[in-house]
Amino acid sequence: MARTELTFEGVVAAAEIVARELPATPLQSHPLLDRALDRPVLVKHENVLPTGAFKVRGGVHLAARLSDAERAHGLVTCSTGNHAQSVAYGARLADVRATIVMPASAPAAKREAVRALGAEVVLVGASLGEAGEHARALAAETGASFVCPTDERIVLGHATAYLELFGQAPDLCTLYVPVGSGTGAAGACLVRDALAPRCRVVGVQSAAAPAGWRSWRAGSIETAPATTRAAGLATTTGYPRTQAVLRDRLDDFVLVDDDAIDAAARLLATCAHTLAEGAGAASLAGAVASGGPADDTAPVAVVCTGANASADEIARLAGSVAAA
Repeated sequence: MARTELTFEGVVAAAEIVARELPATPLQSHPLLDRALDRPVLVKHENVLPTGAFKVRGGVHLAARLSDAERAHGLVTCSTGNHAQSVAYGARLADVRATIVMPASAPAAKREAVRALGAEVVLVGASLGEAGEHARALAAETGASFVCPTDERIVLGHATAYLELFGQAPDLCTLYVPVGSGTGAAGACLVRDALAPRCRVVGVQSAAAPAGWRSWRAGSIETAPATTRAAGLATTTGYPRTQAVLRDRLDDFVLVDDDAIDAAARLLATCAHTLAEGAGAASLAGAVASGGPADDTAPVAVVCTGANASADEIARLAGSVAAA
C-alpha cells in the first residue's frame, strides 16, 4: 500500500478554503425515511452544492493550491462526470485551462455540464480506465498537469463534507459512504478518527464495479470490470492513496446490486424529496442492506453525494414511482 500524507489537520485547513466559496450543506432527518428503514436516519445533502455533487469541494480546494506550472500549462483529468465538473469548476475559479477526458459511456448531461463550465471535453474509450490512460498521455504530450481523482488536494477538499457532518451530528452510530475512487470514504475516516471515534464508517460500492471492495479485502490494489449503471461508482481499479487510508480505518465495506441502488433512489425521491443519481443513492442502499444497528435509538447517516441523475436514471425512477 502507498503511504499517505492525508491528515485531519489538512482537512481543517482545506475547510477554511472551501468555506470561502461554498455554503455548509444540511444534515436532515426525514420522518418518512425513518419509517421506511425503521430507524432514525440523517441525510447529508451534498446534492445542493453548485455542481450538484460533493466533489466540487475538491475542485475548490484544488484551485487554491495550484502550482505555478499548473496555472501556466493547464490541467487534464479523467472522469465519468462529477469529478470532471469539480475540476472544471475549480479551473474556472483559478482561470486556468482544463481538459476532461471522459469515457463514451459518460452521461450526456454530465458532458454538457462540464462544457458549460468552460472545460474542453474529450471522449475516449469504453471505460474510465481507458479514459485515464488517454488523459495521462495527453498531459505528457501537451505539458499540462494530470489531476488524479485521488490527488491529495482533491481528497482533503472532499473530506470537508465530513468535518461538517460530524460537527452537525457528533453522536452517530454508523455512517454509510459510497465508494468509487474512495475519496469520500477516506475523508470520512480521517475526520471520524479525530471527532467521533465510536462511529462506524461503512463503505458501499456497486457489486457491478467491485474494484475498491476487492482492493480493501485483499490489502493490495485490485482491478475489476465496471458494468454498473451508476456512473459515479464505475471505477475499474482500487486507488493507492485512498486504499492506504481505508485499509486500517474503514469498519466495513458492503456491495449492493444496481437494483438496490435504484430502490434507494426511489426512497430518497419519495421520502426525502431528493433526486439522487446512482452514486448519491448508494449509501442509503448500503444502510438498507445492513439492517438495524446495535442501538436502534442512535441515528445512522447516509450521504446523498450527487443529484446528477442521467435521463435513464430519471426514467427508471419515474417508472418505479408510477408502478408503486
